Amino acid sequence: MANQSIPSTTVRFSSGIDIPLELHKVRVVQKLYLLPIEERLRAIREAGFNSFLLSTRDTYLDMLTDSGCNAMSDRQHAAMMVADDAYAGSQSYDRMAAKVLELFGKQFILPVHQGRAAENIVSRAFVRPGHHIPMNYHFTTTKAHIELNGGTLHEIYTDEALKVKSDHPFKGNMDIEKLRKLIAEVGTSVIPFIRLEASTNLIGGQPFSMENMRQVREVADQTGLMIVLDASLIGENAWFIKQREEGYSQKSMGDIIGEMSDLADLVYFSARKLSSSRGGVICTAKEELYEQMRDLVPLYEGFLTYGGMSVREIEAMAVGLEETLDDQMICQSPSFIDYFVRKVDSLGIPVVTPAGALGAHIDAGSFLSHLPQNDYPAGALVAAFYLVSGIRGMERGTISSVRLDDGSDMLADIELMRLAFPRRVFTLSQVEYAVDRLHWLYRNRELVGGLEWDLEPKVLRFFVGRLKAKGDWPERLMAKFRADFGDSL
Repeated sequence: MANQSIPSTTVRFSSGIDIPLELHKVRVVQKLYLLPIEERLRAIREAGFNSFLLSTRDTYLDMLTDSGCNAMSDRQHAAMMVADDAYAGSQSYDRMAAKVLELFGKQFILPVHQGRAAENIVSRAFVRPGHHIPMNYHFTTTKAHIELNGGTLHEIYTDEALKVKSDHPFKGNMDIEKLRKLIAEVGTSVIPFIRLEASTNLIGGQPFSMENMRQVREVADQTGLMIVLDASLIGENAWFIKQREEGYSQKSMGDIIGEMSDLADLVYFSARKLSSSRGGVICTAKEELYEQMRDLVPLYEGFLTYGGMSVREIEAMAVGLEETLDDQMICQSPSFIDYFVRKVDSLGIPVVTPAGALGAHIDAGSFLSHLPQNDYPAGALVAAFYLVSGIRGMERGTISSVRLDDGSDMLADIELMRLAFPRRVFTLSQVEYAVDRLHWLYRNRELVGGLEWDLEPKVLRFFVGRLKAKGDWPERLMAKFRADFGDSL
């Protein structure tokens, strides 16, 4: 049975309440802006009701993403000062490569400027028109790169994956029987690899188990296929394995990550997540795979010892990878997310459970059950929550999807508002503020209306597309806020 114990950073106060305790001190601060709600309405309207287009000057808490927004440690900042500014053969690369080898056990290493750049290299090297790629769940940029190279992705998730309220510890598992069935149907010749995403981003940051990865490895060995592991959130996935999977509670983070890497043929990651720095890496222990990708890096990224990154970022990455092995470092974000999820769940607010990695995921479809999916409830909830709180979240629903050939929306499996928790960035009082404003919005949810497109790009429309409100619901929501809060921000 999975171990559902409270993370070790949670401390029981004398009142009996369990509260996550920050195991770091704040030494550098950055000014934040909490504007009056009238200014927030102006800002979200000017941004086309798209949180990506908001300025941080108009934002109080930036919970858009954990990508590139994590707080770096003092050791990382110090390492940046000894960077070796060389175009080729930099000692900074040598130090980073040594840490990648230590963490993943794979000696053939390609640096890239970020995670989606790694997806581009992997897709161009291995995906061809007519190919089929099974995965436990897609990520938006992964899907785009695979499809641009002519491939079709298949999400092979278990029945638990899309259940919003659940106590299943590993909702990111791949369904093994469905995987076998797909391989039998299309044949191994058109499957370049099986992709596993550590802590599936779009369904709530949910992890897969080590047992499930071993089962996928068994299928891959039987069919001669390779496994590609997106390890951007492998630290959190390893932490959940340590917390929830039998036989792993006493194993070190290094041992767990090493075991996961050993089960994969090729690993790539975004350093914006994994090491709280910038950049990305592809690594493998197989020279033939390395050679298929190597020449694409100078073409699209930069020379083989910097890959589009500055050497300062490479130095910070090296230290960040080492810090990933520190239990206290990696568990801070999951413990804060767990605290937030438990709080909002106790208030009756629909939220994905159990708490996962990356952030808390509010079930916008249930929160705004009066809105049809074509009114983009996840996008509407993100806009409404910003309006009443100044907090910027991210839409993870149909706006993040695509249009079908007939022009209609491909409706998302689940409509989510993601509230990301960058590592070591927020205080507990800020988390409590987010809970309070979300609770108020839930009590006034019937005031929230839908959105419609004003300017819709054809590719990755959620990044720069612009929408507008259907009707005057933002004004009515603002009026209710003022009636309840008076002059308060």
